[in-house]
Amino acid sequence: MKAVRFARYGGPEVLEIAEVAEPHAGAGEIRIAVRAAGVNGLEWKVRQGLLREVRPLRLPAGVGGDAAGIVDELGAGVAGVEVGDAVFGSGRDTYAEHAVLTSWAHAPRGVTLVEAAGFATPFETALRVLDDARVRAGQTVVVNGASGGVGSAAVQFAVERGATVIGVAGPAGRDYLAALGAVPTTYGPGLVDRVRALAPAGVDAAVDIAGSGVIPELIRLTGDPAAVVSIADFSAPGHGASVSTGFGRDRTPALREGARLVAAGRLTLPVTRTFPMDRAGDAQAASATGHTRGRIIVTLGEPR
Repeated sequence: MKAVRFARYGGPEVLEIAEVAEPHAGAGEIRIAVRAAGVNGLEWKVRQGLLREVRPLRLPAGVGGDAAGIVDELGAGVAGVEVGDAVFGSGRDTYAEHAVLTSWAHAPRGVTLVEAAGFATPFETALRVLDDARVRAGQTVVVNGASGGVGSAAVQFAVERGATVIGVAGPAGRDYLAALGAVPTTYGPGLVDRVRALAPAGVDAAVDIAGSGVIPELIRLTGDPAAVVSIADFSAPGHGASVSTGFGRDRTPALREGARLVAAGRLTLPVTRTFPMDRAGDAQAASATGHTRGRIIVTLGEPR
């Protein structure tokens, strides 16, 4: 089968399409015929070698963690899904014609598999960081980096919980964030004053999606380092805040909850750009700019 691979660390140009053996589902896993794969920031960082000390790879290596497609193989002990079902989820080496998923949910009705391919990581990450920050109804929460895939999901999950959300993004994201239910504001100097003007009663929690170096400002807003959680700024513990990671956590409940809200029309995660498999490097380069609203997707096969 065809798969996107890289044999050395480097820029987008190191990605190439190679013929590799098809993977097979192990116990508790499923395999899908991939229709589309979601592009996540972690992938270009791994490709560049930025994480080689903490996440060493045996090269050549595959690419991708999220995908949507049609189930074509079930591992031992798998229940609740059948060959032929349309699903989305997380697994390994998903920029490929076939991929094994370790967590999954059925694709919501009325959603294309191209759209569903972008769901898994944003759903799991957004719900996890909100849980870690203990965001609940009646609170005011700041989401720093609110217009990307994870940020968009975090805004909507927080609104669904009954929280007031102040979304921080670039100036071009104001209307987008307002449509998602957030009160928008912009990055840059004066952030604390801008947020305080929007939330005169105070801020209860803050989640940092962007990793843009504003942990001290978020702590000033909440008045409590324990109320600030980042997924991207690993200096946060040095300020008394925390970093949320998904290692060892079961993603399936978050995927199912996100799918439920999408099916009910209460959650949307738009696809802003798509790239064919042979332009996977361009897809990752677009992701690395950090300026994309919604999701970037690599398409494979028939985009049902």
